[in-house]
Amino acid sequence: MDVFSTEKRSWVMSRIQGKDTKPEKTVRSILHHLGYRFRLHAKLPGTPDIVLPKHRKVIFVHGCFWHRHKECKYAYNPKSRQEFWQEKFRGNVRRDKENKCQLEKLGWKVITIWECETKKPSYIMIKLHDIMKM
Repeated sequence: MDVFSTEKRSWVMSRIQGKDTKPEKTVRSILHHLGYRFRLHAKLPGTPDIVLPKHRKVIFVHGCFWHRHKECKYAYNPKSRQEFWQEKFRGNVRRDKENKCQLEKLGWKVITIWECETKKPSYIMIKLHDIMKM
């Protein structure tokens, strides 16, 4: 049973951002601090959040809930409409894999940073530094 009315639930869901989220801004800030320049939301398969054309790398900043980060406390399952949600999550994960495969075929290195990882900027800085040196 949903705690909100249909109208209220619709309003709540409409407020969920797809671009320029806090985790995304955190990653962009760290990349900029490290001296990297990038493009945002380029017209590539999956519309990566961050594109580093010079390095042929793309970064997806995934929300743990929507993209099902394994063993993450934020990737919980809603109690209502479980069939709907499981199908929604399966579709998201399937689409993520397809996009990654397409980008790799086009010669891009695909990097995924999870929302929960952005809560520790020092970890992200080290991770991005190591990845960019590859």
